Amino acid sequence: MRIAGWISLLTLLVGGATVAQTLPDGPLFMGFYETWTELPIASPEFTKLAQLPDSLDLVAIAFVKPSLTFDGVTLKSTGLEVPFDAPMLAKAIGALRKRNPKAKILLSVGGSGYNKQWPDYAPEQLLKLVKFLGADGVDLDYEPANPACAHIRLNDQSTINCGSEQEWVRIIRMTRAVFPRPYVVTAQAWSVGAYGVGDFARDIPPSPWTGSMLWLAKTPEAKELDVVAVMAYDSGPSFDPERAMAAYRAVWSGPLLMGIEVPSAESKELPTPVNRIKRLANVESKDAKGGILLYAVTEEVKAGPSLNRPDGELAAKAICEGLGRKGC
Repeated sequence: MRIAGWISLLTLLVGGATVAQTLPDGPLFMGFYETWTELPIASPEFTKLAQLPDSLDLVAIAFVKPSLTFDGVTLKSTGLEVPFDAPMLAKAIGALRKRNPKAKILLSVGGSGYNKQWPDYAPEQLLKLVKFLGADGVDLDYEPANPACAHIRLNDQSTINCGSEQEWVRIIRMTRAVFPRPYVVTAQAWSVGAYGVGDFARDIPPSPWTGSMLWLAKTPEAKELDVVAVMAYDSGPSFDPERAMAAYRAVWSGPLLMGIEVPSAESKELPTPVNRIKRLANVESKDAKGGILLYAVTEEVKAGPSLNRPDGELAAKAICEGLGRKGC
């Protein structure tokens, strides 16, 4: 076997061995930028994107259609909703990179709004867009409407098998075929996706998505992911994000981020107060491969932010402080 072959085999076996070369040191802070909140402004350096906090290690630009096409100029058929064209978006990304050179900038593909488009996933078009914009990789936000999970008996033990697992495998394979490392590939994981087996067999709340991410522990394609970010929100008052993170850590040893949401005006989710955000971030700061995902840094609060109902900017500051960073 040639040297290159040995290197490829070693990377596959250890999973994420090249991550240290492409990601900042952990714990990590990942934030979503909602393109539909951007202002129609003429100067790229004054866009919301370019002004994102420099405490961010990963920026996820939301959302790209899985079935996108890109003509090199317009963004209409990509799913991105900024009020300007691709050259302007590329300049805004360049301005952000100048302010925060360590950050990895990703295009987030999918989301709940585009979850029916994955059968027509077009990673080659996605690569064309990533290269044009000067991004560092992609975030896979596959949210199946029905993960088709069922309890089964395997080797005298109860486990969960989900139909959505094969779709995850297909998506990751197609993505890495055109985005080899050092491109960064991250994945969004359902809140209760690691529940349902072992010490977490009876954790609440019950959900059709319980166990839908257990494939992280058994599927070789999981090693192709650089980061798993848990959407630890939108699961009701009985959901415990810290317990969910413990369940995920039992099946995934790589970089793992706890998601915190700034609820939109339409959301029924209760806001997370600043002191709670700081505490959760502090908990995650103890894990060198831990961190926080914030959805979304650009979310605003209609009545104005407060300590009990922070907007994205105030939440990002609290996370930065909770992670023990300076200059927040």
